[in-house]
Amino acid sequence: MELTLGKRLRELPGPILVTGHTGFKGTWLTILLERLNIPVIGLSLQPEKDSLFDRANRTGVIAEEFIDIRDIAAVSKLMSKYQPSAIIHMAAQPLVLESYKTPRDTFETNVMGTVNVLDAAFKTNSVKAVVVITTDKVYRNDNSGRAFMETDPLAGKDPYSASKVGTESVVAAWQQIAKVSSGPKVISVRAGNVIGGGDWAKSRLMPDLIRGFMSGGPIHIRNPLSTRPWQHVLDPLHGYLLALEAVLAGAEFPCLNFGPNGESLTVKEVVEIATAVWPIETVIEFGDESQNNLVEATNLQLDSSNAQTLLGWKPFWSQEDAVIATVRWWKEISNVDSTSAEASLFDINGLLEG
Repeated sequence: MELTLGKRLRELPGPILVTGHTGFKGTWLTILLERLNIPVIGLSLQPEKDSLFDRANRTGVIAEEFIDIRDIAAVSKLMSKYQPSAIIHMAAQPLVLESYKTPRDTFETNVMGTVNVLDAAFKTNSVKAVVVITTDKVYRNDNSGRAFMETDPLAGKDPYSASKVGTESVVAAWQQIAKVSSGPKVISVRAGNVIGGGDWAKSRLMPDLIRGFMSGGPIHIRNPLSTRPWQHVLDPLHGYLLALEAVLAGAEFPCLNFGPNGESLTVKEVVEIATAVWPIETVIEFGDESQNNLVEATNLQLDSSNAQTLLGWKPFWSQEDAVIATVRWWKEISNVDSTSAEASLFDINGLLEG
């Protein structure tokens, strides 16, 4: 795969704009794009302390501006200044539990922020394609465990997933605008629960485990029997780039799923895999499933057959291997065997050379 992924993107006249480039996925994506020698610029809020962006000393590595996507004037000014050829829109409020605390901010960022990005993109002649990242949680979920396909109905249970359904509606509207009055191609991409080194967010399974491993304190785990399509962060990022290349080459599809192969693992299974890689004397406290079933979906699974058929994409890591790679990333940097950037590049090189 070396130097074949990204060939079309390297030939673009302008850079790729990544919104949310200081976030977990955004940091991994900009490092991947650099490794592929693809020019990239960033638009994001200031990085959070102890984030991967912070740990990897990424400030100033690429051209970047720290602005809020809710500020349409600032977003438009940035696009006019840098003239990007394509946009990967990741900037979002990404946490389900946080969305219950700040529903208005979640909708303003996820829905109107996407409106601003697309509105500015359609007024910037250099932009040829926009990939909007949403989530597997946009599907109407009856907790049957059935793998969702792109044609399944959408419906949001919580403020976060509802805001992402709103984002999907924004994408559909701008796809129609492009048909009527021309403009960049716009697609949405939906991934599962991404994991990987450097994620330090609150109320996420792997960061909670890592914090417990490092401190030796008790680890409280919600919803042990809930299932999620766990995947290494580089697997969907690889898919996003392939999707962008495909639409730039003339492919037509409105949205694509990117999820792992096989049945989704339970939270408890992920905990067992992680603790086997980093065995430590700590207490795992599993919560009562019934206390949380009103807050979050119980079962989630994605059907990614369209991405495999249309793009030739397939996951590089199994769900188990993704958990193992995530824990090993943290063990390496905790033992000062490598820096965050070096540990990330090790995984990126594994993908590209695999």
